[in-house]
Amino acid sequence: MNLKFKAALGLALVGLSTLAAAEITFYEAEGFRGRTFATNAPVENFANTGFNDRASSVIVGNGRWEVCEDSRFRGRCVVLRKGNYDSLVSMGMNDRISSVRRAARANEADMPQPVTAPAYEYRRRPNERILEVPVTSVREVVGPPNERCWVERQQVANDNQNNSNVGGAIAGALIGGILGHQVGGGVGKDLATAGGAVAGGVIGSKVGRNNNSGTTYQDVRRCETTASTTPAYWDVTYNYRGQEHRIQMTSPPGATIAINNNGEPRQ
Repeated sequence: MNLKFKAALGLALVGLSTLAAAEITFYEAEGFRGRTFATNAPVENFANTGFNDRASSVIVGNGRWEVCEDSRFRGRCVVLRKGNYDSLVSMGMNDRISSVRRAARANEADMPQPVTAPAYEYRRRPNERILEVPVTSVREVVGPPNERCWVERQQVANDNQNNSNVGGAIAGALIGGILGHQVGGGVGKDLATAGGAVAGGVIGSKVGRNNNSGTTYQDVRRCETTASTTPAYWDVTYNYRGQEHRIQMTSPPGATIAINNNGEPRQ
């Protein structure tokens, strides 16, 4: 075995042992996606790794680790226990980690709660080889129909209209008859009474109509269903080593898609 081959084999074994022993892995994107950086030793300054202020999700393989905003474990720090943290937003550490080290002691109550069942099917594993393959087809799948509802005022006929007019006419006739009876005497008084009753009836009928127009309004709820134009997901097809693969994506893909050696998509 020549020296060059031994050296290359030694470097490969070192890389594999580091990966296997990694106890905390940082991911560039939420949901354990994007570029990764893994370590099993303290890192005083992420600037030396090209991962400064870039971590958005973390997997702690073992133990407790303290992640800090500034280099040399300064600034605000958070202790993470073993588990999966699909987002660092809620703990205020998204794209802000600059150093990490093991935590000797910490109060369990002060530690963020890891997710119990992370969905990281498409996450990139540390040091995983990624390939780009062309996308063969994309189908946009829209969501379910949308229902739009509103309230409008509707005119409704009043069944009490005729009764109101008749009542007004009767009341007007009585009042007019009384007033007419007080005018004149004999036949003239009788004529005045009759005339007053007729006039009072007409006026009373008009008053009845004015007081109740015969029309009321009520609020009516109406709805209509329209087809959705918002995509729910994109059905993407790609070909790798003569085999067709299909995945669903929450955003439209580009001309190519990232996969590993097994043809599994990676983001």
